[in-house]
Amino acid sequence: MKLLKTYVFLLLGISLINNQLNAQDATAAVSIEESLLEEIPVIVEAEEKPSFTVSGFVDGYYMYNFNKVGLETSFTDRHDQFTLGMANVVLAKEGKVGFVADLAVGPRAEAANGVFDEMPTLSIIKQLYVTYTPVDAVTFTFGNFSTFVGYELIDAPGNVNYSTSYLFSNGPFYHTGIKADFAIADGFGAMVGLFNDTDDKFDGIPGKHFGAQLSAEVGGLSAYLNFLYGKEEELGDKDLNEFEIDLTATYTLSEKVMLGLNVANYSTSFDGNGQNGFLGVALYSTIQATETFAIGLRAEQFMPTDGEDATDEASITALTASGNIKIGNLTFIPEFRIDLASEDVFFDDKEMAKGSTGGFILAAVYAF
Repeated sequence: MKLLKTYVFLLLGISLINNQLNAQDATAAVSIEESLLEEIPVIVEAEEKPSFTVSGFVDGYYMYNFNKVGLETSFTDRHDQFTLGMANVVLAKEGKVGFVADLAVGPRAEAANGVFDEMPTLSIIKQLYVTYTPVDAVTFTFGNFSTFVGYELIDAPGNVNYSTSYLFSNGPFYHTGIKADFAIADGFGAMVGLFNDTDDKFDGIPGKHFGAQLSAEVGGLSAYLNFLYGKEEELGDKDLNEFEIDLTATYTLSEKVMLGLNVANYSTSFDGNGQNGFLGVALYSTIQATETFAIGLRAEQFMPTDGEDATDEASITALTASGNIKIGNLTFIPEFRIDLASEDVFFDDKEMAKGSTGGFILAAVYAF
């Protein structure tokens, strides 16, 4: 009887020991599993940006001019009228090999793109080019693309002022050719290019234009020094050559204030003698008052030149103040502008010479 009791107790003891060992094994297994999970890195897939995009904008304006005529600068040439601007759509693909098809119609588009009677479809092409980036530091661009010269853009959403400056209106709008952009170092870059005639999709005048750019971004300052040289016209057996040097810069003063600068000197020469040109400087400031309201100020001094030593050409001082009121993708731009000349170089609707021009503009721009 004692032997039976001993055996029963032995069996119970073995069972308890076995259960304890199984529990310890299970705990150890869980601990090992948790340790392994801690060692395995969590892989989060980054959301990739789509390589193909569609964007664009539409715009229009109403202007009342004091002289009852259009402004002397680009795209605002209708007084006391509700005027169409541009309808624009951009198809783009980024990557090692990419392209941009930037198409636009409307009065602003024709003024910027050119009018080609022999091939009207060319008038809707604002940009059309392909890109190739063999390495991260080099990008080649081939086709028809917007100019690298100047501070302002053809596209209304890219400017805080709706009307344009004299520097913009007298500078190039686009080039057709090839260029190469180089990332020299962190924040520093360069570009060289070879183009057809300026603002033309064909090369009617034999010879090519050469362009170059040096760029730097340091802190809140971004600066671009631009050069453009080429044959403007053939006069008999000699050439009229053009040369432009242009500096653009922006400085972010604070989260709500940005300053801008554009200085340009354009000259032409014939047989070594200086001809017509211009010298100008424009100062910009953008004040972001609230998330939905900004103020854009522009002050410009523009001086046409005539020959190497001419200083008697009338100079123009243009002052512009614009509001930007955003409602979603829509921006209303109320703008007041006054242009003052050192001589009576402006004309009213009765062909009377005036020393000033300007007026009020209300523009609407929808970008997507």
